[in-house]
Amino acid sequence: MVTRPQSESIDSIVLAALIEDAPSGDITSQSIIPSAARIAAELVAREPGVLCGEDIFRTAMSLCDPSIVTTFDIHDGAHFEAGDRLATVLGPAQPILRAERVALNFTQHLCGIATLTSKYVAEVADTKARIVDTRKTTPGLRVLERYAVRCGGGRNHRFSLSDAVLVKDNHLAVLAGNIIGRATNSVTEALLKMKSVLSHTTHVEVEVDRLDQIEPVLAAGIDTILLDNFSPDDLREAVSLIAGRATIEASGGVNLETVRAIAQTGVDLISVGALTQNARTLDLGLDTQFV
Repeated sequence: MVTRPQSESIDSIVLAALIEDAPSGDITSQSIIPSAARIAAELVAREPGVLCGEDIFRTAMSLCDPSIVTTFDIHDGAHFEAGDRLATVLGPAQPILRAERVALNFTQHLCGIATLTSKYVAEVADTKARIVDTRKTTPGLRVLERYAVRCGGGRNHRFSLSDAVLVKDNHLAVLAGNIIGRATNSVTEALLKMKSVLSHTTHVEVEVDRLDQIEPVLAAGIDTILLDNFSPDDLREAVSLIAGRATIEASGGVNLETVRAIAQTGVDLISVGALTQNARTLDLGLDTQFV
């Protein structure tokens, strides 16, 4: 079962969006729709995809009026086809119309991420590789977007800079003296010194972009090595060189056309920024009628 975001996080994100969208109320609906009018609405898929956002959609409705009843026919992580009814909404017309755009914006966006993720996961089927996301998320929406990745069958990388150590190319450039203009300790020594001040439970990952960087990094006893922009041939050589001494992550140049070849090199993880950065919104509609 995919762990859902905490309700407090959903409430705060959705409330901010509702305030942004209608800071002084929905003056259109309030001026033209009778306050006593009620509607029944259906959330309908215009194209196939993977559902994500049922709690967000329901929260947008209930924050506008707690009497609105939202019932989903399928649940997060389920696949659907074009024309499928995903949910029904019943309640007073004014607040449903006020919530409509915010509810759809979130759900369409999250379904897009879940759907794209599911395509990457399908491409690496029958390999050991797992698809993971990155920190390339929309500011303020990380908790939702990473949930969408999980709904699509992917895994999450570290949530924030505070969760784990990831020494990247810019860190190594500083260590090598390329920025400060003078030589420093070797990479191995620097990594060992860093580990000595960390908790023993802290996961340490180091990014490399050349084969000759692998041994000095492994000598420090790191947990995961990130192979950035390696060709498939170099990835296979790196996997053989590392020989199980660290978890192997591949990144860079990953798309739906290349991901399977990367997975077949024997890497453990493939990180894909496109899951949250490039996913398009899915076409969903809220069809309404007065009752």
